[in-house]
Formats: sequence, C-alpha cells, structure tokens
Amino acid sequence: MSKILISLLGLLIFSCQIFESDRGNVVSTDIDNFWTAYDSVVQEKDSLRQIDFINSLYIEKGSAGLKAIMEVRNYTARQYVEMINNYPKFLQSIRPNTLRSKSIAKELNQGIEGLAAIYPHLKPAKIYFTIGCMRTNGTTRDSLVLVGSELAMADRETDISEFEGRSKEWLETFFGTDPIEDLVLLTVHEYVHTQQNPIPEELLYKVLYEGVAEFVSVQAMGMPSATPAIGFGKNNPAVREKFEKEMFYERTYDWLWSNSPNEFGIRDLGYYVGYAIAEKHYEKADDKQEAIRELIELDYSKPREIDVFIDQTGYFSRTIDEIREEDMSSRPRVLQIREFRNKATDVDPNIDRITVEFSERLNAYNTGVDYSDLGEKHFPKTESRSWSADSLSWTMNVELDPDKHYKFWITSNFRTENNVPLLPYLIEFETKAE
Repeated sequence: MSKILISLLGLLIFSCQIFESDRGNVVSTDIDNFWTAYDSVVQEKDSLRQIDFINSLYIEKGSAGLKAIMEVRNYTARQYVEMINNYPKFLQSIRPNTLRSKSIAKELNQGIEGLAAIYPHLKPAKIYFTIGCMRTNGTTRDSLVLVGSELAMADRETDISEFEGRSKEWLETFFGTDPIEDLVLLTVHEYVHTQQNPIPEELLYKVLYEGVAEFVSVQAMGMPSATPAIGFGKNNPAVREKFEKEMFYERTYDWLWSNSPNEFGIRDLGYYVGYAIAEKHYEKADDKQEAIRELIELDYSKPREIDVFIDQTGYFSRTIDEIREEDMSSRPRVLQIREFRNKATDVDPNIDRITVEFSERLNAYNTGVDYSDLGEKHFPKTESRSWSADSLSWTMNVELDPDKHYKFWITSNFRTENNVPLLPYLIEFETKAE
C-alpha cells in the first residue's frame, strides 16, 4: 500500500474518531443552561436567590468545559449575577447568536480537519461553547477548547450601550470586526494550543506561543488572520522596534491579553510579533509540513534552543543574546541594601528597616515587592514604606524575627520616569539567633 494511501486512510480514521459532532466533539449544552438560568435570574429581585439560580441551573449542571473556563478565568456565581444585572441589553442582544452554536458545529469540524491535513500528528481535543463573564473569548485547559461565547459570538450589532470607558472602546473595536464570522478561526487557534507544549512565563516566548497558534490556524483555514494586530504589525515596522526594547520587560499586559493603552492604539501586538517569527520560519522551510510540526512542537522549557530558533528566522535586527545584553545594561538596578549585605547569614534581628538603593532615580510612585518561591512565611512583616527625597532609595520599615530565613523579590514594577522597569532583584538573608 502506498504511503499516500496510508496517510489518507489514517486521516480518515482520525476524522471518524474526533470530528463527528454527534459523538460529542462539540458541546453546547452550557449555552441552553445559561439562558434557562438567566430567565429565572431576571425575574427575581433577591440577590441570594439569583445566585442560587445561577448555581443550580447553570454551574451545577455545567459541562467539564464550563468548570474548566470558570477555573481558568476565576469566574464565580456572584460575577454571573452582576453581569446579568448590569448588562441586560448586551445579553439580550447576544442571545440569538449564542444559540447558533449547534449549527456551527459542522464548520468547526471542517476547520479541525484542515488543521489535521497540515499537522497529521494532531491529538483529539473537545470543544465547549460556554457563557463566561467577559474575560476571554477563547482559551484552553489541557485537551479542552473553551469558547467564551458572550464575546466570541458577538457582532457589530451587539448592544454595548451599557459599557463605559476603555471597556466600551475595546468592545466597539472588537465587535466591529464581527467576531462570530471568525469563530471557526478562533477555535482552530485554541485547538492548536491544545497541541503545544506548556505556555512559558517569559514575554518573548509567550508571544511566540500565541503567534504560532495564530499562524498555524491561518494556514489550516487558508484565510487571513482576523486579529487586528496582525495586519497592523505587518504595516508598521515600529512595532518590532518597540518590542525589541521591551521583550525582556516583565510587563506582559503591554503586549498580550489586555486593554492596556499603548502608543499604537492596538491591543495584543505580541500576537503579531510571534506570528511574524512563525511566518519567517515557514517561508524559509523547504518542507512546509515539517515547518508546521516544528512550530507546534517547540519546547519552551528549553529557552536557549528557542533563542536559537528565533535567531535563525532573522526576524529581529540582532540576536536574542545581543538584545538581552543591551537590556541588562540599560535598565535601572538595585545597587545594594543599606543595612546589610544581601545573602548575609548573620543579620541583626533588631534591624527595623530595609533600604534598597537604586542605580538611578526612579519615579517615586510605582513600587513592587513579591513573595519568592518560599512563599509568604519568608516575607518580613512590614509597617510602612517610603521613598527618599531624591528617589534613589526606598525603605521598608520591618519587624524581623530571630533565627529566620527571609527571601522575597523587589520587582520590575519599580520604574523610571520614562517607564523603564527595574531589573528584578531577589533579597535573601538569615537573621541571627538571640
């Protein structure tokens, strides 16, 4: 039997295993349950009874997908009630679209078949249509694709008159793209995430993780990306230049998953950066299917290998090491702790302050401390915190215990007047026994 015939037979068997909606690959029962609960909530004035309705008619009857999206986005019954009470016009306007979830199942299966055609190693995943509290239009948990239908199934006719400020601005832009028309593309994007290795912590690798999913989904569907950041980035070289300056900053929200304002006026530009890297790799490859496999199977637990991979695409103006070295030399840093030497094992427990001295003036406004891997028990008790008059140091008034190990972070939320973040600094010391 020829290799081509074997491949086609394998794809057919795979399709029969995971693409038939009547076998439950696409689950939309949460949509019906939500609207049943909604109809009861809007007829009840007592808030506790409203929460009871959401719990009994929606959450407790929920699918594995609903439970997963609630955990991923920290949704609660009270938040659902608040959404229903605060945005009734919005919800009524989105209702007809969400009820189309059953009819969209066939299109979704065709999209996943397209993904299997370019990535034959595709593993099964299950797609759940849910109603969330407006914090994601799509995400994943293990092998579950979780669609937040209240956002993903909106269109330009959806009523957003009850929203205000930045939220309304973002919804107006997002809904103006008719996201329901790109629902299959979104779902394929999230399906790709179920095939990837775990998402990394560092911003550079996060944008690659997201960009790969977007690029692969576009290839699978044979259509352009619906994400505004992709088209904008392609026509604005300044996006790459800006990212090169900030790729080692710890502020993910400036580039991903946030309405945080930026100079370009477009959110989630990190998607474009990752997309462009993936596209460069694909364009250089002779074997396109192998290039797709390499993109999906990148191992983000091996950052040095990822750096080499990115360098080989030639997307950035310099190597990752060169950009990292410049970042390290240009950012403010902690020079010392005034009261004792960092990592000392004989610190006097009667010291009542910890003063951190910086290499340059900071903005005397933004601050940040965080627990280390040892947790809250190894963070000192603090009474007050203050800046020096010249903004070159910052003091924590503390109460230390004898014979104790302390370990905590001074974070990059400290920053200069020009918004350049401090290099994170780990403070660790032990106090003497009395």
